[in-house]
Amino acid sequence: MTAPHLLSAAERRDRLRLIRSENVGPVAFYQLLRRFGSATDALAALPELSRRGGRSQPLKLCPNAEADAELATVERLGARLVAHGEAEYPPALAAIEDAPPLLTIRGHGQVLRQPMIAVVGARNASANGIRFARELAAGLGRAGLVVVSGLARGIDTAAHQGALASGTVAVMAGGVDVIYPPENERLYADILAQGAVISEMPVGLVPRAQNFPRRNRLISGAALGVIVVEAAIRSGSLITARFALEQGREVFAVPGSPLDPRARGSNDLIRQGATLTEGVEDVLKVLENHLQQPLEGPSGLRDEVPRSSPASPPLAIDSAREAVMEKLGPSPTPVDEIIRQCQLSPPVALTVLLELELAGRLTRHPGGLVSLQA
Repeated sequence: MTAPHLLSAAERRDRLRLIRSENVGPVAFYQLLRRFGSATDALAALPELSRRGGRSQPLKLCPNAEADAELATVERLGARLVAHGEAEYPPALAAIEDAPPLLTIRGHGQVLRQPMIAVVGARNASANGIRFARELAAGLGRAGLVVVSGLARGIDTAAHQGALASGTVAVMAGGVDVIYPPENERLYADILAQGAVISEMPVGLVPRAQNFPRRNRLISGAALGVIVVEAAIRSGSLITARFALEQGREVFAVPGSPLDPRARGSNDLIRQGATLTEGVEDVLKVLENHLQQPLEGPSGLRDEVPRSSPASPPLAIDSAREAVMEKLGPSPTPVDEIIRQCQLSPPVALTVLLELELAGRLTRHPGGLVSLQA
C-alpha cells in the first residue's frame, strides 16, 4: 500500500482521524484504505465493520476537532505530518509490514532519506560501553550512515552524541515534542539542529511503558541493521533486536565480559548468530550489499488484499468467521496458516480478521501473527 505523493488537506486529516480511531492499527489502516480507496470512506465503514466483528458498543472514532487540534499543534512546532509513501518518509521504514501510516517529523528530513543504522543498549551502561558506543557512532557517521536510536539514557545517548556531526535520528515513544528522559533536553535540541526527531504517537503524549516496544520496532524498521552494545537478558534492546530479525534486518552485537550482567544479552545474541562487532568495519562488511540495493516491501498483509476488492457476500463472511474463530486462540498464529487451514480466499479471511480487530477481539503481533484477545 503506497500513499499518494501529495495528499489533500482533507484526506490527510481523515487519515489522521482513521489511525487515531479505536482499534485501528497500521495493518488495519492499510487494509481499510486499500478496500475503500480513501480514509473518508473507510471512516464511514468502521462502525458497521466492528459490529459485524461482534462489537456491541459503538466504536470510538477520532473527532474532526481532535484531528484539527493535532494538526495545528504539529504546525506550531514547525513539524510535519508525513504520510507513508510521501517523499520525506524513511524508505527502510516504509518497507515493514506495520509501518506507521503517518509519521510526525521535526528537524531535517533529508537525513531520513539516507541509509540508517540503529545503535541501542543498556540505560545503566558501563563507562567502557558508553565510550565504545560514542566512538562507534562517530565512525559509522563518517562512513555515511545515519545513526538512529531512542534518546534513552546510557548507550542511546552516547550513540546520538557520537553521531551529531554527521546527523542522527531520535525515535520517540511519546509525542515528538515530549523529551524523555528530561535530562536529554540539550541533546534533543542538538539533534533537531543537525538531525531529526520522529514519532508515530500524537504530539503532547507522555511516554508510557506499553509504547516503548512500538517505538523499538520503528528504530529497527528505519535501519538496515541494529547494533546492540550492552544489554541484559531481559531488556528493550533485545526486543529491538528481535524486531530487526522479524523485519529482515541485520543484527550486530558487541561482545562483553561474562562477569558483567549488562553483557549477557549481547553475548547471547552472538551465540545465536548475530555479527560479532568490534568496530565500524565489521558493520560495513555485512551491510555492503544492502547499501547498493533498496529494501523491498513486505509480501504480507498489505499485498494480499486486492485494491478496491469487492465486498464479499454477508453469508460467506459469516461462514468464514466461524471457521476463522475456530482456528484462533490465545497463542499467536500465522495469518497464512489460518487461511490455509480454513481453505478461504485471502480477501475473505482478511476481511474477517479486520472485522474482529475493529471489534477489539483480535490482537496482531509482529511477523504476521494474530491471536484472540485474552
